[in-house]
Amino acid sequence: MSEFLDALIANPFLQYALLAGAMAGVACGVVGSYVVARRITYIAGGVAHCTLGGMGAARYFNVVHGWTFLHPLHGAAVAAVIAALIIGVVSLRAKQREDTVISALWAIGMAVGILFIAKTPGYYEDLMSYLFGNILLVSRQDLYLIAGLDVLVVGLGLLFYNKFLAVCFDEEFARLRGISVEFYYLLLLCLTALTVVVLVTVVGLIMVIALLTLPVAIAGHFANRLWHVMVAASLISIALTTGGLAVSYGPELPPGATTIALAGALYLLVVVGSRIRVLIRS
Repeated sequence: MSEFLDALIANPFLQYALLAGAMAGVACGVVGSYVVARRITYIAGGVAHCTLGGMGAARYFNVVHGWTFLHPLHGAAVAAVIAALIIGVVSLRAKQREDTVISALWAIGMAVGILFIAKTPGYYEDLMSYLFGNILLVSRQDLYLIAGLDVLVVGLGLLFYNKFLAVCFDEEFARLRGISVEFYYLLLLCLTALTVVVLVTVVGLIMVIALLTLPVAIAGHFANRLWHVMVAASLISIALTTGGLAVSYGPELPPGATTIALAGALYLLVVVGSRIRVLIRS
């Protein structure tokens, strides 16, 4: 641990990684709580894998056509929001086709991303880092983009807290109160999409759902009210990303995979502890 602390003080890239993990943890706690409450993790999974298509396209136009203003995360954000809106509309209008559309977008998004990557000349390790996660490659530019997404996601998530709460737990009551359930459901999916983009920089899109749901699942054992879960899940996410960095630094393990392993271990520990506590009380 002392080795990691010394390196953290001396190396800006570790400081960037720590800050990115903390910012991602906040968005993860807020939006992840809505995702788990609304039970739309499967939608988040489909959206996550569509981001590769957007990242590949952004990289292609950046390198081949000289669109230097494009960043892979710009493409990821656009692709994620479009996928979220398509899935949301299908979910609201044709529930029987929802699984098919999610599966199709999941596969098509990945395929499009791979095709763009294949046609882009040069080195594309940066895109592979988004696929598998490498928070150590986060740059200052990435931090600015993550911070902007974070402010937008958390700001809207808290601003419309009561609306989202009603949509997540009682749609009929929300409609009786005059709340536009369709609008806020689509908005929630868009916030989920942007959160996925933020988390992709930390653990990669393959493991993004784990970081979106496990901290919330852990927090749910200690909190009952949704905003309590949000706060607890955010703190747990920040602790996990920080712990993942610290634990992985010495043995040179992948930080994203280490973070998810820690999250899984903590979740199992909490579940087992809860079961033991119930047995003791009974």
